[in-house]
Amino acid sequence: MKQPSGRDAAVTLRTARGRSAGQQRWLRRQLNDPYVHAAQREGFRSRAAFKLIELDERYHLIRKGALVLDLGAAPGGWTQVALQRGAARVVGIDLLPVEPIPGAALLQGDIMDPAREQELLALLGGKPDLVLSDMAPNTTGHTGTDHIRIMALAELTLEIAQPILAEGGGFVCKLFQGGAERAMLERLKRIFRVVRHAKPPASRKESSELYVVATGFRGVVGP
Repeated sequence: MKQPSGRDAAVTLRTARGRSAGQQRWLRRQLNDPYVHAAQREGFRSRAAFKLIELDERYHLIRKGALVLDLGAAPGGWTQVALQRGAARVVGIDLLPVEPIPGAALLQGDIMDPAREQELLALLGGKPDLVLSDMAPNTTGHTGTDHIRIMALAELTLEIAQPILAEGGGFVCKLFQGGAERAMLERLKRIFRVVRHAKPPASRKESSELYVVATGFRGVVGP
């Protein structure tokens, strides 16, 4: 994939009227983000779509005909990418509503609700070959607190994925760097044959996010 170029002339705000300093910074960043422009141009719902594209190009995660479960799917960018790259069926779920995407089943609900598991599997038509999560908790601005929160969310995501994942399947989940991710990586190494972590180019440089990429699910429930 050709990487979006950041060489275009910078766009400046014509007026700051009615906007806070934080809103001005966010808008300025959006206006000058090549991934935002590329997402609009290529019909993706968010710039985050390029994170999955870059991970897939590096690790070959999305196999043709795969069943894919997208946890925290809103606004739908990762679901779009999975379908575009050959998945036979994608089921997404989020607390927020997601506009329909042809070829996908999109649910509004809580992934922590045990009753959802069988519903998700029924919609997929079998165990998922790949479980994706780009979820993150609302950030506080305190690095340590945000790290603990996303690690707890990642652990819960793995608890959901592990019992339902097809043997040989893969798992992709967002983390924040901070030290506590080492314990999860060690756990994943007992469950999957190959475990890597990566920061795709589409992740903003100032962000502490990284993605754990685990493949070759062993098909057994670890401790």
